Amino acid sequence: MWRSQAEAEGLTLLKADNKTGYFGVYLTKPGKPKPYAAQVRRGGQDVNLGRFATAEEAALCIARSPEGRAAAKRAAAAPPAPPTIEEAQQQAEAEGLTLLEADNKTGYFGVYLKNPGHSKPYEAKVRRGGKQVFLGCFATVEEAALCIARSPEGQAAVEQAAAAPVPLTSEEARQQAQAEGLTLRVADNKTGYFGVCLTNPGKPKPYQAKVKRGGNNVHLGSFATAEEAALCIARSPEGQAVARTAAANEGGNAPAMPPGAVLKEEGAVPPMPPGAFVKEEQVVPPMPPDAFFKEEGVVPPMPPDAVVKREHAVVVKEEERSDGRAKRRRSK
Repeated sequence: MWRSQAEAEGLTLLKADNKTGYFGVYLTKPGKPKPYAAQVRRGGQDVNLGRFATAEEAALCIARSPEGRAAAKRAAAAPPAPPTIEEAQQQAEAEGLTLLEADNKTGYFGVYLKNPGHSKPYEAKVRRGGKQVFLGCFATVEEAALCIARSPEGQAAVEQAAAAPVPLTSEEARQQAQAEGLTLRVADNKTGYFGVCLTNPGKPKPYQAKVKRGGNNVHLGSFATAEEAALCIARSPEGQAVARTAAANEGGNAPAMPPGAVLKEEGAVPPMPPGAFVKEEQVVPPMPPDAFFKEEGVVPPMPPDAVVKREHAVVVKEEERSDGRAKRRRSK
């Protein structure tokens, strides 16, 4: 109804980024018959134009006011609506530009989220002459990235990124370390490598290489894999110093052995002293399948059909007879 009335009068219900959605319209008394107020700035002061039942009716009141007409003219003369994500990408391709991605919260180089919830929450900033230069606020992250891509600093950053080496895979980093005679030092941490930290999981380059230099932590770069970050550490003076120390501890700083002692390796037999000989033990041939060991004093088991046979002992006694001859008697 109120929109149709505004069109009939050639007016525009000017929208705004506020709670009611309309320029100059405020919800001041919710729950009341006329909760919406129409206000304009006139002569440096807020002027109340009335109270209304709906936000559209209050917006029509604003559109009829001189301040509302002036605001509509300014909006008509303003730049066109911000491009969508697809439009910003298509425009960059049409201009031969690259929306340079970065390992930050917005995902684009030089783009920062400063005012979340506002109509233009993204800011575009570059470093120029040693100072940070603000290029503008934008509705979408791609629009801000397009502004960066059009700047000299953005184009220079794209050229540097194109000249940068392609990130190494884990296997390529190991092979490169071996080719350079370096060691990827392992460590008891989450990444498994000395000086390597996982700081941005889910990002294109989640691993960071850090060393202690002059009492301070020095950031050497971000990398796609832990092995690539470990290779960066291995190339640094600090990494090479750690490798030398570890090699010395493993090989040269073992405690001195006593005179005459020998180093016994696992599974190795030490040398024999002079005069010693090897005594070969007699090897017992294998026993047949049904044989068993007989222990002293232990009766072996009897076969199932065996019987016990009791023996009778005969005792012979000799007695002297009266005639002097021996007399034998047998007893059981």
